[in-house]
Amino acid sequence: MNCPYCSNPYTKVIDKRETDGGNITRRRRECLRCEKRFRTYERAEVLDLFVIKKDERREAFNRQKLKLNLMKACEKRPISQETIDQLIGDIEQRLIDMRKSEIESRVIGELVIDALKDLDKVAYIRFASVYRDFKDVEDFEKELQRLTQNTEANET
Repeated sequence: MNCPYCSNPYTKVIDKRETDGGNITRRRRECLRCEKRFRTYERAEVLDLFVIKKDERREAFNRQKLKLNLMKACEKRPISQETIDQLIGDIEQRLIDMRKSEIESRVIGELVIDALKDLDKVAYIRFASVYRDFKDVEDFEKELQRLTQNTEANET
C-alpha cells in the first residue's frame, strides 16, 4: 500500500476493524517515511450484477456511481459519510438477496428512494427530482404533497 501523501510503499497497520457487518475491513495505517496516517478499506466484490437501463442497454453495476449519486443528494445535509456507506451496503445486500444476474435500474432507484425517504426528506426530494425526471415546479409540488401525506399518515 503506497502512502497517499508521499507515495512511499512502506506502511504499517496501526488498527484494524470490521465494519458493515463484517463485509468491510478498515485499516488505519501509518507511513514509515512521512509518518502521516490514513485509512484503507478492503471489501470483497461479491456483486456480479448487470443493470438494465431504461433504453434496454446493460452495464455492470457500479458501486461508485451509486455512491456519487447519493452524495449529490445528501450534499450539505447532516448525513455522515458512514451513513451513506451503510446505506449503499444495505442496498447492495438487498440486490444480492434478489439472486438475479440482471436487474432493472428502476428497482435500484426505488430502493434508494425508499431509503432516502426514511433518512432525510431533502435528500429524498433531490434524488427523486433527478430519478423521476421532474420537468417543472409542479412536479416538485406533487412530490412534496405525496411526501407530506405519507408522513402525516405514518404519524397517526
